[in-house]
Amino acid sequence: LKAALIRVYVAHLSAAQVLFDKYGAVADPWMTLVGYFNSMSELGGMRRLVEDDVRSRLRQMVKRGLANRKRPIVEELTSRKSSTAIPEVLSKLELTFAAEKSHSTGMYPIDVLLATNMISVGVDVRRLGLMVVTGQPKTTAEYIQATSRVGRAHPGLVCVVYNWSRPRDLSHYEQFEHYHATFYQQVEALSVTPFAPRALDRGLAALLTSYIRLSDPQFSKNEAAGDVDAVPQRFAEAIEVITSRATEITQNSAAVDRVRQDLLSLQQRWLTQAEKTAALAYQDRRDGKTIGLLKDPQQGQWQPFTCLNSLRDVEPSVNLVLDERGLGDAGESEEHDGEGSEAIS
Repeated sequence: LKAALIRVYVAHLSAAQVLFDKYGAVADPWMTLVGYFNSMSELGGMRRLVEDDVRSRLRQMVKRGLANRKRPIVEELTSRKSSTAIPEVLSKLELTFAAEKSHSTGMYPIDVLLATNMISVGVDVRRLGLMVVTGQPKTTAEYIQATSRVGRAHPGLVCVVYNWSRPRDLSHYEQFEHYHATFYQQVEALSVTPFAPRALDRGLAALLTSYIRLSDPQFSKNEAAGDVDAVPQRFAEAIEVITSRATEITQNSAAVDRVRQDLLSLQQRWLTQAEKTAALAYQDRRDGKTIGLLKDPQQGQWQPFTCLNSLRDVEPSVNLVLDERGLGDAGESEEHDGEGSEAIS
């Protein structure tokens, strides 16, 4: 596998240099090669090979009809990088080979980026267009997330190098075309508990509000949240549809009753607030007149109509106090209690 990876890396890097010499900045997306690995041990071994074997072979590729690359700069995006070093790596990834060197920072663009699943989420470098995946990732979702880091703004090329000694890799090799034609169907199901009490606390208010707001054009405007008492049957319809869905999913009468009671409670709170508020809107405009029905999860305690901004939101951040004193220092006087502690979030 190591010998195959060396040849693949050399071929991709050298061919990209040929295109860059011929077409210039148009070929820049393929000048940075992203190497994806499933484990730190594989990545560490490949970094040594890139800095030694790959680098030495690149200097002689002109003899094989391709182009030489004399100084491949190697970086990695893994948990071994500190939190302060990761933004610097991301900044280097934005550098293009057309400029070659940034005069303001003195940084060169990266030739090879070696990464683990850290690159799968949150990395959005639009200029990347070339990736080599070593071995089939453990899940299809991870495979899609990782390979989608390239080709975001320009056509991308992903090369997968399978290990012949791993049965799973062999299976994917044999089913390569069919798997990639249908791999969105292969995404693993998430482990969720529909209509659980805590799930209802987090999402039921947003579901009810969305149903009411989208069911009738007269409720679609932001300022129309206070007009719900004009069409009371909308609440009855929403409660019936949601509880019917809960019945189909859970087949549990207790869970369905809990959903119905929570919906009735939310209805009563909504109508009560509409009666008390002259200008009730879905979202607060902060104009001193309009009051928002939905609350931001980052502001204050959780309320019945607190609505998540994203499905990735779970809990707000909390502050921790780190006490770095030793166990023998626990009995010191109160005047030293504040020393050695640091607030972090």
